[in-house]
Order: sequence, then C-alpha cells, then structure tokens
Amino acid sequence: MCTTCGCGHGETRIEGEGHEHVHVLPDGTRIRHVHAHAAGDAHEHPADTVTGEAAARAHAAHSHVHRHADGTVHEHAHDHEGEHAHEHYDAGAGHLHEHAHPDGTVHRHWHSHAGEHDHPHDPASWHAHEHVHADGTVHAHAHEHAGEHAHEHADAEAERLQFGAGPAGAHAPGMTQARMLRIEQDILAKNNEYAIANRAWLADRGIFAVNLVSSPGSGKTSLLVRTIEALREAIEITVVEGDQQTTHDADRIRATGARALQVNTGKGCHLDAHMVGRALERLAPAENSVLMIENVGNLVCPSAFDLGEAHKVVVLSVTEGEDKPLKYPDMFHAASLMLLNKIDLLPYLDFDVERCLEYARHVNPQIQILPVSSRTGEGMEQWLAWVLDGARKAQSQRAATVDALRRRIADLEAELAHLRSQ
Repeated sequence: MCTTCGCGHGETRIEGEGHEHVHVLPDGTRIRHVHAHAAGDAHEHPADTVTGEAAARAHAAHSHVHRHADGTVHEHAHDHEGEHAHEHYDAGAGHLHEHAHPDGTVHRHWHSHAGEHDHPHDPASWHAHEHVHADGTVHAHAHEHAGEHAHEHADAEAERLQFGAGPAGAHAPGMTQARMLRIEQDILAKNNEYAIANRAWLADRGIFAVNLVSSPGSGKTSLLVRTIEALREAIEITVVEGDQQTTHDADRIRATGARALQVNTGKGCHLDAHMVGRALERLAPAENSVLMIENVGNLVCPSAFDLGEAHKVVVLSVTEGEDKPLKYPDMFHAASLMLLNKIDLLPYLDFDVERCLEYARHVNPQIQILPVSSRTGEGMEQWLAWVLDGARKAQSQRAATVDALRRRIADLEAELAHLRSQ
C-alpha cells in the first residue's frame, strides 16, 4: 500500500512551478529537487560526484541494517580503512529460516550447515507449503518427497495467497503488521490535517468540491469536458487534474475555456490533500463555484485519502466488468455516487447491469448510481442536476454561516454598547 512504501515521495510537480534536477551520488542514489528560475537567473549545483579521498572513503564505507522482531530497523555504518575483518553469511554455507507469529512479527535466523550433520536440500525432492490464516499470519513449512505420498488441503484458502487479511490490510516484505499500521496512521493523520484546512477554505467560499475517482480509461476527462460545456452558462467549474505525467488532460479541459491546473504525481499513485491545497492557492476558484478534482486513475489508494472534497464520485465504465465493486470495495464504499459510464456500448458487450448495481449496493447500501454516456449524452441530465444541487447546498451553507456570523457580531456590538452606556 502506498501509505507504507511511500511511493512518489518527492515526485510531485505542480504545473508551472519550475523544473526538476536529478543528482546521482557515488553509491547510485538518485536525489531529485524542483525549483523555479526567474528570468535571467543563473544557478549552480554542487558537484554531483565525489572524487579523490572522498570517493575512496565513500567506496570503503557501507552500512549494515538489523531488523528486530518488533519491526524496528537499526542501521549503522562503518568503513574499512583499518585492518579489521568482519564476516558475512556465506549463502553456500547455510540458509535463512523465517517464522511469522500471530501478531504479525517476523522472526528470522540463519541456519548453518558447516557442522557434522547432514541436511540435504534437493529442489527436486522437496517443496514448501504456505498457509495464510485469517489474521494475516503466514505459516510456511517444507517437506520432502523421497517416497510416493499424496497430501490434500481441504481449506478453500489453499487456492489463493491472501496478503490483505491482517490488521493493516496489506503486506510489505520484512515489515510487521503493527509497524505498517503505525506508518499508515501517521501518513493519513497528516493528510487529514490538510484535508480539514482545504474543506474549511472551500466552505468559506461556498465552493462545491467533487473528487472524481476511477480506473484509467473510464472516461473521467470526457465526462468532465461534457459537464463543463453543458453547465457553462449555469456555474463556473474549475478543475484540478491528477496524473503521473503529462498535461494532456489539463490541456483538454482548458480547451473548453475552463481553468485547470495539472498536478503530476511522478511515481505517486494518487493525489493527497497537500497537493490539492497547493493547487487551490494557484487556481483560486471563484466563490460559489464548482471544483472538480480528477484523481489519478487508480481504484485502490485514492479511497484512503481525503482531499477536503464534499463527495467522492466513482466512475465505472461498462467495458471494465460488473464485478469491479467487489474487487475494489474500499473505493466503492467511500463513494457517495457511482457513475456507470459508456452505457452506449452496452449493446456490444456482455455486461450485466443489474448484477453490477447489486454488487455496488452490497459494498455500499447508501451509494447512489447514475447510468450515463459522456459520448451520447444519455443520462447526463441527472448527473448535471446532481452537480447543481450540490453547488446550491454549498452556497446555502455558506450563506447560513455568514448570516450567523453577522448576527453574532450584531449581538456583540449591542452588548458592547450596553456596557459603555453604564
């Protein structure tokens, strides 16, 4: 899961905010940074390589990493300038054993075969079996097939490997479930701080924000283009476009006359609230307008990240298969509305609409579903009405807040006047 591995860290680029430089260190590490250049500015970069004595020291030194049973990682570095020696396990002298305990802790130890006992490892004579329990614990064992015997696994789980049943709901090699949970909670807690700030900023201005999520190729951008063109005279729509690379989608939106800003996430697989906050600063959407956030095409990670939007809207095209809600339940559970797109293709596909709706409501009984075609316009009236209704509610809430503040100010002024008169 991206909240564990930190994919895309340092990769984000907001359109128009400078360019990127990559520095390669002697050990192969690549360091990137982005900065802008005002007209005529010159700049220098420190040397990207280390030479002479510094290079020799860099080459001579390396680090060792130790992982403890609780998931803690301890690292130390040392060099080889002196005459000391140290041992590394010889892969030919033994092998590694790994035990996974019920709490997700992984315990490893090295088992050497340099002694007097016989421990044959003939790949043709044995194989390993792995069992995944309901709590996510993995138990593995190996056995030989020197004789002719048969064995069976009655458990239905033997037909698949399940890495998402633990408390963290995900798997990362060498990391305990407890540590994964801590990392995810830390990342999401920080994201939620930004989301709360975004939501307050939008509410203060009466802006209705929608987070559009889907698989790649579901038709989000085409849907947005048609929506902007249809509502051009009714309300202003501003768009934040999320993609790993290119400005293609933002260019398509700007061709309609609407304002749009491209956010490139690099290796990142979703937008987060901090990215959206920076985009809001650049775009400054008009008061009492609509903000459409087209997220990176991904039905997994965007479900966990609140951007400060009023609603997540998941777009599912009929070319994807009716079982998508069951395969990616977190996204459909997080969405308020599902747009079943490309329904003009139904006569040419074996797509069971009723089963798809049943699956979506099984995951999220409260989800609203609208069949649409951004190509022919079928069903678009209901979608456009949904957008305008959300915008009116945002404007009404802002007006109510402003009225309440005015009343409070009037009450305080009256109280102050009374105190002065005494």
